[in-house]
Amino acid sequence: MTGSAAAAAGWDAWWAEHAGTAAIARRQRTRLAALVRHARRASPYYRRLYRGLPPEVTVPGPLPPVAKPQLMEHFDQWVTDPGITLAAVRRDVLADPALVGTRYLGRYRVLTSSGTGGDPAVLVHDPLSWTVAGAVLGVRARRTVLRPGVVGPVARHGVRVAALLATGGHFAALTAAEDLRRSLLRGDRLRVLSVLRPLPELVAELDDFRPTVLVGYPSAVALLAAEQRDGRLRIAPALVAVGGETLAPAARTRIRAAFGCPVLDEYAASEVPGLAVQCHRGVLHVNADRYLLEPVDEAGRPVPPGTTSATVLVTNLANRVQPLIRYDLGDRVEVAARPCPCGSPLPAVRVEGRAGDVLRFAAGGGRTVPILPLALGTVVEETPGVRRFQAVRTAPDTLVLRLEPEPGADPVRLRTAVDTRVRAYLATQGLGAVGVEHSVEPPRQDPSGKFRAVWSA
Repeated sequence: MTGSAAAAAGWDAWWAEHAGTAAIARRQRTRLAALVRHARRASPYYRRLYRGLPPEVTVPGPLPPVAKPQLMEHFDQWVTDPGITLAAVRRDVLADPALVGTRYLGRYRVLTSSGTGGDPAVLVHDPLSWTVAGAVLGVRARRTVLRPGVVGPVARHGVRVAALLATGGHFAALTAAEDLRRSLLRGDRLRVLSVLRPLPELVAELDDFRPTVLVGYPSAVALLAAEQRDGRLRIAPALVAVGGETLAPAARTRIRAAFGCPVLDEYAASEVPGLAVQCHRGVLHVNADRYLLEPVDEAGRPVPPGTTSATVLVTNLANRVQPLIRYDLGDRVEVAARPCPCGSPLPAVRVEGRAGDVLRFAAGGGRTVPILPLALGTVVEETPGVRRFQAVRTAPDTLVLRLEPEPGADPVRLRTAVDTRVRAYLATQGLGAVGVEHSVEPPRQDPSGKFRAVWSA
């Protein structure tokens, strides 16, 4: 999309935020009605799904929720561009990690969602959807980003972004980083560091690169904060931006104290890449003019503000090529019952999203080596045939894996493939002596009643 279109999306985001709650609600209704009309006309899947509904729908309630498995089963009928097929996307884009961040058919961004809740989804974003995500996140993060303590150091030392991300796949954060590298920053101004690498290597490269902006998953950045606190890492970022996992208040405090700079939190997913961003008070606000967020209970009924949901339904009001309307995202959220003191009309939300334990294993010489949940998850999830998994540290030198194969996958071969990949990864971390065991149990809730893919018993 052109620079003028991006500027228009940014202006619209600024205006909507200042126009008030009623104006945001009007935008929601208008954009939802337009999206539903488009989905009925251009998507065979939605045409069938919405048969019998009123001709004009401006509120989400009458629309049936959708989930990842059913959408992926009907992928070719779900998308609105008949030139896109699941087989072609997998063959022409997803099979080649070198194509991360490139534009499919000259216009679309293709990425995959996390598979921890079942089959990974393949997501296609059109230019408007991608541009809107960047606009709402950029405009609404300005009170955190445009502070003298951030702008001054970046102006003096230049923009140098270090992004600690899962690599090896078409993941949302990695796609955004590679897109940024191609469109705005020179290659030497943005460095992607894989969370699969050993921690000492990451520390050494960060010390050499001296980033002014540090981006990553909360668990990865929290590990680096401990290295900074103990003097093994010596960088001075002007801003730390995190996302992809839940940022706990204690982790925010430790990160801010270690690096001495603001911490910007975002809540997004491959399906809804611009869903929410924090205000200058550290509270997440839903970008409700472009995304609908509906907290619901186990029966799919709306829950009131101040109540934690069983899951959340989201709608991307901008994406026309692959309409996502009342999509079950799987996170537990709570919309605030009172307005945020920052004064924003956008709804404030607390998220119990993806979370996992940093696993610490005994290594030689009395050392312990941390393993990030997203790093281990990437190794397992990228093994063909894995539908869902769980990894549990049961002892200082033991990791137990529970696997749920995809339909048709050979369980014995799958266990062997996962075992080989996990052992190889642990060996790169200096943990070749860690025992990897396979349980006959399927993935299940942990003792707290929550499902976590990676945890320490």
